[in-house]
Amino acid sequence: MNMNQINRVYFIGIGGIGMSALARYFNSLGKQVAGYDKVKKPLTEKLEKENIHVHYKDDVSMVPKKYKENKQDTLIVYTPAIPEKHTELNYFKENSFLLYKRSEVLGLISKDKHCIAVSGTHGKTSVSSIMSHVFNEYEGVNAFLGGIAKNYQSNLLLSSTSENVIMEADEFDKSFLQLDPYTLIITSIDEDHLDVYKNKSSLLKAFEELINKLPANGILLIKKELKNKLRIPSNLSVYEYSLDNEDADFFAKGITTVKGRYFFSLVTPAKTISNIEMGIPGLVNIENAVAASAIAFLYGVPSEIIQKALAGFKGIERRFDIQYQSEKRVYIDDYAHLPQEIDYTIRSVKAFYPGRKITGVFQPHLFSRTKYFYREFANALEQLDEILLLDIYPAREEPIEGVTSDLIFQAINNANKNKVKKESLTELVKEKEPEILITMGAGDIDQITDELKETIAKIDSKA
Repeated sequence: MNMNQINRVYFIGIGGIGMSALARYFNSLGKQVAGYDKVKKPLTEKLEKENIHVHYKDDVSMVPKKYKENKQDTLIVYTPAIPEKHTELNYFKENSFLLYKRSEVLGLISKDKHCIAVSGTHGKTSVSSIMSHVFNEYEGVNAFLGGIAKNYQSNLLLSSTSENVIMEADEFDKSFLQLDPYTLIITSIDEDHLDVYKNKSSLLKAFEELINKLPANGILLIKKELKNKLRIPSNLSVYEYSLDNEDADFFAKGITTVKGRYFFSLVTPAKTISNIEMGIPGLVNIENAVAASAIAFLYGVPSEIIQKALAGFKGIERRFDIQYQSEKRVYIDDYAHLPQEIDYTIRSVKAFYPGRKITGVFQPHLFSRTKYFYREFANALEQLDEILLLDIYPAREEPIEGVTSDLIFQAINNANKNKVKKESLTELVKEKEPEILITMGAGDIDQITDELKETIAKIDSKA
């Protein structure tokens, strides 16, 4: 495909975080951009304000006429999450339009730039966003992010001067094998997407395939605990990172908190960068900052720029996202949807607010994920003082017989637990008046964060 010959791009599932970044990218190039999404949400409303046409019904007649007239200069982009029976997708297939998966389009873009890919079953968006901010403070960068970076209120950064492009390397559907990275970060390899990989061994092999796509003398930065689990070619420059393991090449030392802010020193193979202030809470974000800063350091970003960027980083929507905070009440929203992520989030909240009572709301994401990991979810949630469990958000999946959130609920060894419907959650929160509230999940729980924030504020005002 010759991008220069494409004048129109139509997205099926344009409201997805990765798809919307691509839509913005093509819009910035002066292409005509439109798309379909299942529901209107803040992100699609922003796209509409950026002169991108969006409609919300799977109906070929609603696709603007100009996107159906000329196959030669029109590109259709979709994701594997779109159901096979989708009317619009099948129309474009049956009429032989140029169809590419989102990952394939990202792969084409990565070939034209110096690609820094961030992979892992969790941590990709945080590391990518922090690293993008550091690079942007230095000399600009191109970045396709899996979340909305608060510093830019966007999931896309563009630079007319930098050849570097930061991309998240998504393991779902083996999408990351479409990329051609020069530098690769691996943050985690937890069992996930077993509908695709079947077992952990298959997942590890896919990551090894990705590593093998690096060129000779390419850079691999890997979390220390993962290095011995993978076969790594000897012709790469390999570095390890860790939160605080002093045997790693990059790690944080002397982590302290002062008035709710984290401070630490970054140890590198060449020097120690002292007095780093982290602009966002959460021990996991210090680990993410170590990974992001390690690549920046290897790319020659000066220490003072790294310090400035980390102190000024405002975070990512739905990643340890503090919605409300006072001396008495706190409300945090987080995208955590894997057992390990939930564990990290809860432990980070406990560390940041020691001795406080924590109420956690979890919305499971996908029937298959719940089927495989309900015990692990239960173990992670047991750390909470109080658990509010919602129904499973199905996303792209059809129901699986016998698989509901009851599987998790019954496995939770904590008597202080409740099952609740999403539409009843706000009333239950009013009744319980939580001291610290966390909402977690990758479904549509974020649609009620504003409502919950207002509720917590009202509870706080009358306390």
